[in-house]
Amino acid sequence: MNYFFHGLLLSVLAAANAGAAAGIFFDDFHYADTAALINGGWKIRDQQGHPGIEHGQWGPGTISLVDDPNLNGQRLLRLEARTDGKPEGTFQAQLCHQRKYFEGTYAARIRFTDAPIRGPGGDLVVETFYTASPLKHDFDPQYSELDWEYLPNGGWGNPHSRLYSVSWQTVQMEPWQAFNQVHEEPRALGGWHTVMMQVAAGKIRYFLDGVQLDEHGGRNYPAQPMAINFNLWFSPSGVLPDTKAERRYQQDLAWVIHVKDQLLSPTQVDATVNSYRRAGVHQIDSVAAMTPPLPSNCDF
Repeated sequence: MNYFFHGLLLSVLAAANAGAAAGIFFDDFHYADTAALINGGWKIRDQQGHPGIEHGQWGPGTISLVDDPNLNGQRLLRLEARTDGKPEGTFQAQLCHQRKYFEGTYAARIRFTDAPIRGPGGDLVVETFYTASPLKHDFDPQYSELDWEYLPNGGWGNPHSRLYSVSWQTVQMEPWQAFNQVHEEPRALGGWHTVMMQVAAGKIRYFLDGVQLDEHGGRNYPAQPMAINFNLWFSPSGVLPDTKAERRYQQDLAWVIHVKDQLLSPTQVDATVNSYRRAGVHQIDSVAAMTPPLPSNCDF
């Protein structure tokens, strides 16, 4: 056997075995198409409902796989949402994985965007990475959600660009009443960023590009396993008035990782991801499903 390829094979096997031993979920979206993505364990939302423009659509055609223009041989997952301000002209994007994730380290590499690729800017658009369990009823005490939400055009009473990190205790939808802990990072963040959460011992620590922004906990600490989610949606309270022009926004994902029951530093996360990608390991899923498996409906 060629020694180069023999060494590469050993590197791939070592990386995969390390992931299996540690309880790791890693995916860098190296799929040919959305059919392969679904076969890889992901679900594309296709049901109406919260959040977003009421009666707006979720899918189809809002999730795609594209070549990374900056890294030869790598792929990106692209979420695309569009609206003309009306429900029938609104298509929002959401991608979900299994509901089996709880304590440990979460991180994702995301390209946030500040402006639409088509149409006038200004809609209250929300670009996210989050983990969540279902809200079974108003003020459900078991509800669990940890959020990253980027609002490039502001919204919710504040016109400025900002990134939210939010840990949820519970919520009532109508009338709206939320109990959570929030950090706001007040700046424009268009471009590539790594967002990360450490979840353990009653504390949630939020990191942006290797820098810790805040620490949450207490009643806002998650109570049960959650699904990993990404979505891109329009808030009905911030739709542009007096225009029927279609607006399109995109959000790209390079990779996502969860390491069960271990707290990795940002440097360790980067090193782990880089080792997998150098070895040609595009997906690892050694995080066991719950017994019995918990449903992940890919909706609110």
